[in-house]
Amino acid sequence: MIEFLNALPGAAAQGIIWGIMAIGVYITYKILDIADLTVDGSFGTGGATLVLCMTSGMGLPLSMLIAFLAGCLTGFATGVFHTKFGIPAILAGILTQLGLYSVNLRILGGANLTLSDRKYKLLVNLKNTYPSLLICTIFAVVIIAVLYWFFGTEMGHSLRATGCNPAMARANGINTEKNKIIAIILSNGLVALSGALLAQWQGFADVSMGRGAIVIGLAAVIIGEVIFGKIFKNFALRLAGVVMGGIVYYAVITFVLRLGLNANDLKLLSALVVAVFLAIPYWKKTWSENRRKPMEEGAKDAGN
Repeated sequence: MIEFLNALPGAAAQGIIWGIMAIGVYITYKILDIADLTVDGSFGTGGATLVLCMTSGMGLPLSMLIAFLAGCLTGFATGVFHTKFGIPAILAGILTQLGLYSVNLRILGGANLTLSDRKYKLLVNLKNTYPSLLICTIFAVVIIAVLYWFFGTEMGHSLRATGCNPAMARANGINTEKNKIIAIILSNGLVALSGALLAQWQGFADVSMGRGAIVIGLAAVIIGEVIFGKIFKNFALRLAGVVMGGIVYYAVITFVLRLGLNANDLKLLSALVVAVFLAIPYWKKTWSENRRKPMEEGAKDAGN
């Protein structure tokens, strides 16, 4: 237990990093109602781009901006495949993700590329847990504040309308195809930014660093909704709940690993965690309906 408590700050910092990625997933999955699998590729693109930029002599702020823009380009590709080529969103994401594997290999020049904290000034670092935790928290708060402002604008409301009821949005003169592309671009830009933070945290980027990212993102979104959904009604608080879902997810993973789980079984555990939290709302609904039926039947009998 002491080892787990000592590892908790690091798990929280990593959970926030993945929570930022989960905010990107939230935009497509919850707001746009699209399953975008580009995430597994764009996450690695963000990390690979940042490491390449910094090892080429660029400063950290510019490198993070370029990583964000690289993620936006991946989202643009998926958005165009979906809206202009008529490819279903899930297949468009798979196509982009597949292509990004080769792109990420090209960026890295191999399977991985190291980013030493001794040689480069990094924003977050595995060795400096508490300062990194504070920086990650500030980073997440700023992103949530910017998104809260953006989705309160006319453009933000039109994006929400597109996801809520595309037919009604089109009837009101909203260009839903353009909005879908914008939302997917923004989503993958945030995912790539998260990948850039993780590359700094772990000190390297590799071609497989985004594998399974969509599962972690969904886990954070669903955990956040199940635990904090009834408490957090405001949009900004919902986004904060997604980040907190990432923290809870990594705290659970850290706890289980400390109990002696084989690291090779981590992906299986992640899938099970997501499956359970996806099932909880259904179980609650079924349980409520089963309780309501006898009460309704009793009321009818009493009326007769």
